[in-house]
Amino acid sequence: MRHDLVVVGAGSGGYAAARTARDFGCDVALVDPGPLGGLCILRGCMPSKALLASSDALQDARDADALGIEAGLVKIDLPFIAARKRVLVKEFADYRIEGINAFPLYRGVARFLSPAQLLVGESTVLEANHFVIATGSNVSDNALPGLSATGYVDSDAVLDFERIPRSVVVLGGGYTACELGQYLARMGAHTTLLIRSGHLLTASDDDVGNALTQYFVEEGIEVVTQSTLTEVLRRGEEKVVRYNRDGGDYEAVGEEIFYALGRVPNVAGLGLEEAGIAYDAAGGIVVDAAMRTSNPNVYAVGDVTGEYMLVHVAIYQGEVAARNACLNGSELADYRLVGAHTIFTDPQVAAVGLSEKDLRRGGIAYVSGRYDFAEHGKAQCLAKTKGFVKMMADSKSGRILGATVIGPQASELIHEIIVAMNFEATVDQFMRIPHLHPTLAEIWTYPAEICAAQLGMKKPGDEQVELATSVSGD
Repeated sequence: MRHDLVVVGAGSGGYAAARTARDFGCDVALVDPGPLGGLCILRGCMPSKALLASSDALQDARDADALGIEAGLVKIDLPFIAARKRVLVKEFADYRIEGINAFPLYRGVARFLSPAQLLVGESTVLEANHFVIATGSNVSDNALPGLSATGYVDSDAVLDFERIPRSVVVLGGGYTACELGQYLARMGAHTTLLIRSGHLLTASDDDVGNALTQYFVEEGIEVVTQSTLTEVLRRGEEKVVRYNRDGGDYEAVGEEIFYALGRVPNVAGLGLEEAGIAYDAAGGIVVDAAMRTSNPNVYAVGDVTGEYMLVHVAIYQGEVAARNACLNGSELADYRLVGAHTIFTDPQVAAVGLSEKDLRRGGIAYVSGRYDFAEHGKAQCLAKTKGFVKMMADSKSGRILGATVIGPQASELIHEIIVAMNFEATVDQFMRIPHLHPTLAEIWTYPAEICAAQLGMKKPGDEQVELATSVSGD
């Protein structure tokens, strides 16, 4: 069979590529072994956020005394929570599958036979002018001595828990470890996180990672930093993780071990060598800014490229690849804004643009402003005062270069800055935008004013004060 474009993988990135290509009149086929729906819907974003909604509500009830509300005994109905998650996932998946079925769909494992031929299953050979690889990622293999023999769970298994373990040792401090580790703790498990770095969310700025680490500890979650894992063993009914810290040997003990040390691109068995596609087993398929691989007729998008393992990035990359494939174009992906991300811990974390780490690493001159939610009126009214916002701006032009928020509704608050940066706003322009009062969103005006003051810009109202002073002086 021959098509204009064959997309290998029907998850978010692959489906976006297929849909975009169809809009340009391309004959598109999808290849996927199933189950259909993609990582985000089946084992990622949607099931995890459904569970987090329950644990967040539970914590709100526990914290309601800060608002004068005595919630009393709060019961957890875990079977209901699990069933609700399954219903939501099925609804999302059914809707996605309906869209997938609008395309020719070949069910089976795919492997390239040559630069222009793809074998699906045992006998179906597809040819195409262009291919898009969107096979996603898998949980990374573990190399920790004794872990496989002792037994552990990964994020897929945690999402399906219908009984919360008495205690859990979490290996890792990234977004999956933080989100689901906090979920397990709030649902009743004594939770210990073992991390290699000095704070959670290693890639984030230190002030953000340190703040989240502090909040976890205050909540009763044990976070062991600067730990080097050495081995795992079973002791009776308990599982033991041994680690080294500051030259000493220690143990963390739990009923269960949650392995959350990342994901790796799903490249195994694709026959990439036969297609002339350069890749690295750990780093994924090598692509240029147009999403082209070393084979100019093959593109790769999403987790399989190993760079940005975010659903909205996969969708964006899929659209770019499809336009280039169907229009013989050379559109380049721009991650200035698309790389924005959020972590659904409590408090939430979200960021867009360049972090302070990025700016210092790149030698970019900048000014920054920070404002704490503890000083913000609406946050005080809501009794949601953890965290802060910060904004970074170019030290010459005042253009906003990046922003980060750790605090209530961070995943929503960051969008205002994404829009401002899309139009290349300066901090001077931003601080003149009217904000409703009292709202959480108006907190952004404070770091903008701090940045503007460092740049010698005047905040709104200064002009009227100067005019009044001038008139009275005359």
